[in-house]
Amino acid sequence: MKLAPGVPPHERSRGWGKVPEELSARVPAEQRGPGRDRGDVRLLVSRGTEVTHHAFRELPCLLRAGDLLVVNTSPTLAAAVDGRVGHARVVVHFSTRGDDGRWAVELREPDGKGTTRARAGGPAGTGVRLAGGVRLTLEEPLSPGSGRLWWARVSSVGAVPGLLREHGRPIRYSYTERDQPLSVYRTVFALPSADGSGSAEMPSAARPFTAGLVAELVSRGVQFAPITLHTGVASAEVHEPPYPERFVVSEASARLINAVRGGEGSRARGRVIAVGTTAVRAVESAAGADGVVRARAGWTDLVVTPARGVRVVDGLLTGLHEPEASHLLMLEAVAGRDAISRGYEEALGGRYLWHEFGDVHLVLPEESADTEHCAGNYL
Repeated sequence: MKLAPGVPPHERSRGWGKVPEELSARVPAEQRGPGRDRGDVRLLVSRGTEVTHHAFRELPCLLRAGDLLVVNTSPTLAAAVDGRVGHARVVVHFSTRGDDGRWAVELREPDGKGTTRARAGGPAGTGVRLAGGVRLTLEEPLSPGSGRLWWARVSSVGAVPGLLREHGRPIRYSYTERDQPLSVYRTVFALPSADGSGSAEMPSAARPFTAGLVAELVSRGVQFAPITLHTGVASAEVHEPPYPERFVVSEASARLINAVRGGEGSRARGRVIAVGTTAVRAVESAAGADGVVRARAGWTDLVVTPARGVRVVDGLLTGLHEPEASHLLMLEAVAGRDAISRGYEEALGGRYLWHEFGDVHLVLPEESADTEHCAGNYL
């Protein structure tokens, strides 16, 4: 398994500035008032540099029959577990399970407010005591030159899924208001895995979907292609490129994606719209240079940038990202830098909310004049 290459700092800078702290979504949408559900968030829509404002419930009239949504079925794990290094308290974030039985982990310090703060990793040989007699031993950094994530050997092979079920809780950060049950961090598309695998953090672009909205989309002729990509921990503090992640694109989903794309040049061609950057990474990892998607399973270290471009994806539904996040390079690969800069200027001006409980951004191709749009202007 190779590590993803770094992204040059000059490619990460953005002209639209820092996101104000008050624009962090502190609680899920359904907890912001009576009668709300998780779909009660705002939807910013970019078609080139044209931007419109909507409610997420308007999504069905922004899509059309024949469009295909690629959705991630990875379930979120209760990946944060309390532990001790000597007499010091730590919180272990379980990120990714390796093929050799080791786990990539991040050790953090409790901040006294119910969340955690960054902690220097290592050194090699550090032992961590966890509940149920489970022990971790740090062996080597996941990435040369970075000590944040470490490969750790677990004292009992296969113990981690049970440890997380019994003693884990969802990973959360200081911008959130309080702990939430695991169900809050799972999307409507999440499916249990036979071996207990899942994502360290929620594939959050799909969070606003409800069963009712999915049914409405299907009734309008929108299709769904499930893929699986198990996400590791976020890199909010250090703006690292994404680490290698385990993914699956099934034969059935590959056929469906290729069928939707097969009408290129005709009015019947559907659009392939990824729900989340994880879906982009998975489907682009399964695509050949010819743009044909083939069934694949394993590890991907693909970093989608404007230089690499996209081969399959026409559009993207995603959350709002920090200005130095490497995910923005992926958005620019789909829509171009001018379109993304314009969209984020509108999001800041419109006081959209960031992070996993926040508002979402739909990036679509520039449309012809005969395409029907929702009325929009939801400010």
